[in-house]
Amino acid sequence: MQRYFTDQKLKTGDVVQLDATIAKHAIKVLRQDIGDRFELVDPTHHAYLAIIQQSSPLQVAIDEDITKKVELPLAVEVVCGVSKGDKSEWIVQKATELGADKIGFFNAQWGTARWPAERVVKKIARLQEIAKNAAEQSHRNQVPDVTMYAKLNQVGQTAETKLVAYEESAKQGEHGALISALSPRPASLCVVFGPEGGLAPEELSVLTGQGFIAAGLGPRILRAETAPLYLLSAVSVLTELQATSI
Repeated sequence: MQRYFTDQKLKTGDVVQLDATIAKHAIKVLRQDIGDRFELVDPTHHAYLAIIQQSSPLQVAIDEDITKKVELPLAVEVVCGVSKGDKSEWIVQKATELGADKIGFFNAQWGTARWPAERVVKKIARLQEIAKNAAEQSHRNQVPDVTMYAKLNQVGQTAETKLVAYEESAKQGEHGALISALSPRPASLCVVFGPEGGLAPEELSVLTGQGFIAAGLGPRILRAETAPLYLLSAVSVLTELQATSI
């Protein structure tokens, strides 16, 4: 069943009018009509069954609360160096599907691509829309925030636990930092990833000075767009599928 997000706070029994974007997709694209149903998530992260009462403008009756536990048990932020091409869009889409709470980007010293200041607002708006669409598709109860960091010292300021995925740590066989970071389970985790060119020593120094711990993500060297998805998958396994083991 299709899921949408709304800025309106909902409760069972409400009758609400929805915005034109939802109306266009539900009525024009999916060809839904009076009596048809879809799922609607409000700003409190509660999901409801909505029944179409009127198609133009789109008006729905809020039926039962169908909220399920689908979010990761800790808030995970992945922060990635800007990469070339459409890799940022891929990262946002897949990281949303895998449960990220927040997705950040930064212009890295050794990065092969950079976002000029004048393009950042438009770029983030585009990525935020991709996150919303991915959250609807994966039936999440919230849409991750997408942001751009002007400086690395702004990253992870409120995170309880902080890691930086570092290629040299992986080469040296480091393999315990991620597991240690999740035991005991923190309320929040921030992990930084470099772009294709990796992180410069100065960037690693800034991060470790802020309490980030260098971590390897297995014995293989992962691409810039693969590493954050590996991390989120590992967090899911360790905190959801094997929760009793840590």
